[in-house]
Amino acid sequence: MTKETAIKLFQDQSVRVVWDSNQEKWLFSIIDIIAILTGSARPRKYWSDLQKKLKSEGSELSEKIGQLKMKSSDGKMRITDVANTEQLLRLIQSIPSPKAEPFKLWLAKVGYERIEETEDPEKAFDRAMETYLKKGYSTNWINQRLKSIEVRKELTDEWEQRGVKKGLDFAILTDEITKAWAGLTTKEYKDFKDLKKENLRDNMTNLELVLNMLAEATTT
Repeated sequence: MTKETAIKLFQDQSVRVVWDSNQEKWLFSIIDIIAILTGSARPRKYWSDLQKKLKSEGSELSEKIGQLKMKSSDGKMRITDVANTEQLLRLIQSIPSPKAEPFKLWLAKVGYERIEETEDPEKAFDRAMETYLKKGYSTNWINQRLKSIEVRKELTDEWEQRGVKKGLDFAILTDEITKAWAGLTTKEYKDFKDLKKENLRDNMTNLELVLNMLAEATTT
């Protein structure tokens, strides 16, 4: 696995992190997160007890946790349990700690917004517009980006109607489209722009968005 190690700070406390370029996901040290959120002097014991609790509740999360070698406090590389962002957020929900409460409130808010968007899809576009404005994008760029979402949806709807499966099939076809107008696969394009978890289209110029929309509309 190609990986790039990093240390992220959580309220001035370090969390060991690895970037998995194959999965395009950050992997976090579970022990580090638990130590910060609980203040426990024995985070490994806390994690062991939490695993038993999750299993008794019928959760399969602990069985899906991966392991990687990470540098420990003594400078040696040691095997430690790691979780991706989705798994980490699920773990946080099971930790009764004041420090975990902001995450839980945020998850509840996001969940409520997603339900609202299911009932009224227009709200998803309104929230997207608001988010892009906060990030400093121009109104012209945002309009292009939202239009690209519509064009992409028309393409994926067509694929689904013709029996193309989501996931790998979608990724393969998207790579072919991207190579046709940019000469690079999606992953190569992200590497070219030095992106990791960031959305490629959110880092395209107006011209790139237009070329990509033209390619996808033509494919449809």
